[in-house]
Amino acid sequence: MRKIRLTFDTVTVSATLKDTPTANAIWDSLPLRAQVQTWGDEVYFPIPVNAAPEPDARSVVEAGELCYWLSGACIAICFGPTPVSRGNEIRLASDANPFGQMIEDPEILRVVSRGSSVAVERLDPPDAGDGPPIALRGV
Repeated sequence: MRKIRLTFDTVTVSATLKDTPTANAIWDSLPLRAQVQTWGDEVYFPIPVNAAPEPDARSVVEAGELCYWLSGACIAICFGPTPVSRGNEIRLASDANPFGQMIEDPEILRVVSRGSSVAVERLDPPDAGDGPPIALRGV
């Protein structure tokens, strides 16, 4: 399973990626750096990827789900409600392609502020699987 690391100014998190066209395009664009924006309990930042809507594109998402926001060519990660949420749901401004899931508790993103920087990089080589690096296998 492919994993990425997102290093913000104040916290570092990791995430697993799905096997989707959007996840593949984002993986291929790494590493990247961007400036973070916030909107309610959401952090988002632009990326150099253009993706088409996928069958599971939606605006209501789960906490910690990594989404490619179609209207803004951004990665969006929510940890709670946004200004357009209804009740306890987590709603993006418009549809996005879910492409991954944070490993850590999404609440950790509360310390990320607008204007901070983020670096996104591959955490594992694509063929490493979930096991230890090749050099350590059988040790």
